[in-house]
Amino acid sequence: MNALKNREKSIENALRQADKVKLEMEKLQSDNQKLLAEARIERDKILKDARLMKDKIIEEAKGQAQEEAKKLVESARTSIQNEKKAAIKEIKDQVAVLSIQIAEKLLKDKLAVDANQSDYIDKLLNQIKLN
Repeated sequence: MNALKNREKSIENALRQADKVKLEMEKLQSDNQKLLAEARIERDKILKDARLMKDKIIEEAKGQAQEEAKKLVESARTSIQNEKKAAIKEIKDQVAVLSIQIAEKLLKDKLAVDANQSDYIDKLLNQIKLN
């Protein structure tokens, strides 16, 4: 009988131990599920932060590119204006030189004769007296 009681106690102890292990396993599974859920939440947060950072970097890069483009356009406009002014000045200078050369040739032709010179001088003197 003692052997039977010992055997029964041994089986009871084994069942209690099995129940204990089962409870511990359930607790571990619960803990694992909590950890897994927390890890997923953390992963999602990290991914969200990474996306936000990516978007911010892209926006900053776009802003910088737009600023650079504005600077380049403004620089090109300034350069074009400067070149335009220089070209206009050069044309004006050439027109002035050509005008003087034409006037000189006309005056030489008109004043080649001495009588024409006297008439022209008289005309200029009369204009000066009127002013």
